[in-house]
Amino acid sequence: MTTVVQPLILCGGSGTRLWPLSREQYPKQLLKLVGSNSLLQDTALRLGQLEQGGALALAAPVLVGNDEYRFLLGEQVRQVGIEPAALVLEPMGRNTAPALTLGALAATANGQDPVLVVMPADHVIQDQAAFKAAVLQGVPLAQAGKLVTFGIEATAPETGYGYIRKGAALAESAGAYAVAEFVEKPDAPTAQQYLASGQFYWNGGIFVIKASVWLAKMQSLQPAMLQACQQAFDARKADADFIRPDKAAFAACPSDSIDYAVMEKLASAQHNTGEVVVVPLAANWSDVGAWNAVWEISAKDANGNALQGDALAIDTRNTLVMAQSRLVACVGLDDAVVIETPDAVLVASRSHIQKVKDVVNHLKATGRTEAGSSRKVHRPWGWYDSVDAGDRFQVKRIVVKPGAALSLQMHHHRAEHWIVVQGTAQVTRGDQVFLVSENQSTYIPLGEKHRLENPGKLPLEMIEVQSGTYLGEDDIVRFQDVYGRQA
Repeated sequence: MTTVVQPLILCGGSGTRLWPLSREQYPKQLLKLVGSNSLLQDTALRLGQLEQGGALALAAPVLVGNDEYRFLLGEQVRQVGIEPAALVLEPMGRNTAPALTLGALAATANGQDPVLVVMPADHVIQDQAAFKAAVLQGVPLAQAGKLVTFGIEATAPETGYGYIRKGAALAESAGAYAVAEFVEKPDAPTAQQYLASGQFYWNGGIFVIKASVWLAKMQSLQPAMLQACQQAFDARKADADFIRPDKAAFAACPSDSIDYAVMEKLASAQHNTGEVVVVPLAANWSDVGAWNAVWEISAKDANGNALQGDALAIDTRNTLVMAQSRLVACVGLDDAVVIETPDAVLVASRSHIQKVKDVVNHLKATGRTEAGSSRKVHRPWGWYDSVDAGDRFQVKRIVVKPGAALSLQMHHHRAEHWIVVQGTAQVTRGDQVFLVSENQSTYIPLGEKHRLENPGKLPLEMIEVQSGTYLGEDDIVRFQDVYGRQA
């Protein structure tokens, strides 16, 4: 009998400790921090060719994320040749246990009961072969009703991770163990004791669980949470490629993590029947929780420097430098982090890098937009970059994907000049529809209905010059939109 294995990718989280690259509108899982793919794309590709002699069938992944990133999530996985089985949009954040429950309901909606490989979208695993081997070990255990977690083999006395203490070895799976207990993030002396004992693993938050088993455990341990998720999913709406659970029903759902809601309860002394098991994983794993972690997993030069982009390091050691838009030259730095983006630059000591979140909190408290968005803003049709702005004017570089179209819209407070740099634009202006080619331009008067489309097979690149009394993005009245957005 063939076992269906289905990745379930949890795409929540904002990763504020990776500011200024990670922003609220473009979070950590969408970033390319290591290699040519984003963290989400690498996660979607992680199981690769998992099939083993016909005994396993790898299904397309289920993604669970939020509404704000919906187009980016779908687009990124399609860019690496993967069509999601479902893209479930949480109406609001309720932590990982409800997210997994919604994913399990989506995975079983067609009558299947797959083994779910539950993975956060924002982790790095560099040894793919070791990860697949651990999954292959966990699948038959999950098929037999076990709840499998991966224990990351600890290499340092980390105080930022929870830990898993292993119990008795499993007779049915060599190298796997019953979970004796989950423990909270320890202080430094306790973490050192854990490391020295050889009995503890880092808790990486990766699980292999049969969908029906998870739902049954939710029924027995978290019935109110399951009921809210079930009601929200039953009242779901389909919106293009997205599944939208009912917002009102989901709002009643308690918020809790997978560990707190289920795993720790099953592993407690009161309930421990050996259902929760741990498979050790040594695969160069990182949760990429801060810039130090990016430095640790990056390729380095002879002086221990990790350099990305147009970066130059002289008399500098053990430093991470990431340059996005210009030359960044570092002289005489030791153990530093320098992150350059078009609208913000972070310079920090690696020993104080956890305080980046304090920077983000300050930006929010003072109303600075750099906490939430960057200069380059992604849209379902492409992206725009606000290259300059001043009193009563703004200049944007706009790129529209082949076949994509902006909404039919109107602005109350601004007029727009469009200059085509590359490609061909199809422009709707009032009752007129016409083409604008390279090196040509057109004008959209204030209050005029208009639409921009790319009818070609290559990206359309143009410069937009806005002028008017108010240039905010909320001055958009949409009349038609192929992406279902409203003003």
